[in-house]
Parts: sequence; structure tokens; C-alpha cells
Amino acid sequence: MNEPDVLNPLVSVIVTTRNEERNIGNCLQSIQLQTYEPIEIIVVDNNSTDRTKEIARRFTDVVVNKGPERSAQRNHGICYLANGQYAMFIDADMILSPTLIDSCVAEIKTDGVVALHIEELILGRRSLAKIRRFERSFYSGTVIDGARFFRRSLFSELGGFDEELPPGPEDWDLDKRLKKVGKILLVPNLGEKYEWKMRDFVKSLGVRIKDEYVGIYHNEAEQSLKSYLSKKSYYSQSMNSYITKWGESDPDISKQLGLVYRYFLVFVENSKYKRILNSPVLAAGMLALRLSVGICYLVTKRAKITEIKATTP
Repeated sequence: MNEPDVLNPLVSVIVTTRNEERNIGNCLQSIQLQTYEPIEIIVVDNNSTDRTKEIARRFTDVVVNKGPERSAQRNHGICYLANGQYAMFIDADMILSPTLIDSCVAEIKTDGVVALHIEELILGRRSLAKIRRFERSFYSGTVIDGARFFRRSLFSELGGFDEELPPGPEDWDLDKRLKKVGKILLVPNLGEKYEWKMRDFVKSLGVRIKDEYVGIYHNEAEQSLKSYLSKKSYYSQSMNSYITKWGESDPDISKQLGLVYRYFLVFVENSKYKRILNSPVLAAGMLALRLSVGICYLVTKRAKITEIKATTP
């Protein structure tokens, strides 16, 4: 955290992968097309059986294998392979807008700021993607969001992601530790206009992009409702460990997992309710989706409690 800021410090971008041959090329190309330099690209793969690593090596020489989960992959990339003063992690199905890293480097130099949240736009023409795109727009910069850009030395000092936590709330856990040191800001999502080679691809996936948009495009175009709920159910299994670590009375947890904030306040605070009024159909779909996720969480939690009781003497 005491490293001197130079004019153009090296930024390390860590991409975690597992069987992502459909997405990895677009992801890494978007990093290469950044207006900022210097950048190093690090791909940490988890035993892919497709062409993920082969495609990744067209963009970077640093392609390694590490498991068993994304926390271990990210920690390995940031703590042991990265050389940058700043580090950023993304998933293979994400595409960076061209001026994003430029904006991140400028923003993180603000006094007292230790990490950054980044706006996300969900890509896809299906109804689920449209609803997810609408829903995600309410979470940016809230306790439901997770930091992606930070000083690499601080990340290492804090121990990175807690690998004792199962996949799911590890980004919330990191945010809580980061906020004990300093502030987490949301990167402004409007920057300078810039022509971009990936414009037509993003537009083909249902988003009317603005040249000046600063953020991440998250490609969920092929995700089905079944796979989405399955993923949420898998992640919900780890929430008990997260709650145990920080306590049920923790104010962030009360918002992240509480009914009042997750189903009402996050959608109306700071005049966000206007989006609901302007898009009632999407709002209804979002409510139905949130209820489905909530039911999955309760079912998983009940099953876990039953399992614990069954194995307790």
C-alpha cells in the first residue's frame, strides 16, 4: 500500500478459466485493445479439457494450471505470478470496454481508495439475459457488488481470497477486509468516446453500447434458467460459512442476505425506483427471478441443516 504511484504503473489482469474456448478469445482481445499500457495478462486455468489454453497462448505467454476453485486460481495469479502495482481479476466470459483500465488507474489514485467496483452489463438477447441485465444495474457499488481492481501489495497483505470459504461469498468477504483499510469506489461508467473493434460483437448480443461506456460486458447469452439457478444453488451452500465467519448481526450480511434490502431497498435507494416505474415488465421478471433464487437458497439451507443433524451424534 506504500508503493509509489508512477505515471503509468504496470497493471496485471488475471483471468480464471475452465473450459472457456467459446469466450476466452473475446475476453483476452478486449484486454489487448485497452487504451492503457502497460498491461500483463495472466491466465489461470483449472484443468480445461477443451481448447481454452491453446487459444489463451495466442494472447499471452503466462498460461498456468491451478485448482481446485476460483479463489485459489485468483490468489495464485495475483500473489505469485503478477508483477503489476495494480491487479484486476475477471472471468473468461467478460469483455472490458476499451478505456476501462485507464479509468481504473485514474480512480484508484484518489486519497483513501484501496479498491474499485466496476459497472457490469449482462449480454444476451434471451428474456433471462434481459432480466439479469436489468437486475445487475441496481447492484453496482452496493454491498452486493464485489471489488475487482486494487493495489496488488494490499491484496497480498490481506491474504487474498479466503480459500477456506467455499465458492460464493468470497468476493463479499474480501470487500469487508478491504473496507477496514480504506474506501471502495465505483468507477464512473462514462468516459471519453473511443472507437472499438468489438462494438459489433457486443451489439449482436443485445446491447446498444455507448462509445463512452466504462465497464464490463458479461456474456451470459447462452445461460439457461436451469443453469443459472443451479449455479446459485451451488453458491448458496457456502453462505453458512460466511455468516459464521462474520456473525449474523453483521450489517453487511444483514443487507446481502436479508429480505428487506435484497428484495426492496436495493431497488429503490438513491432514486433507483424510477427504473422500476419505467420498466414494469422487466421489474416483474426480476422479482420472479429473485423469488426463485430465494427459494433455492432456503431449500439448500434446509438440506444442509438436515444433513448436519443427521451426522451429529
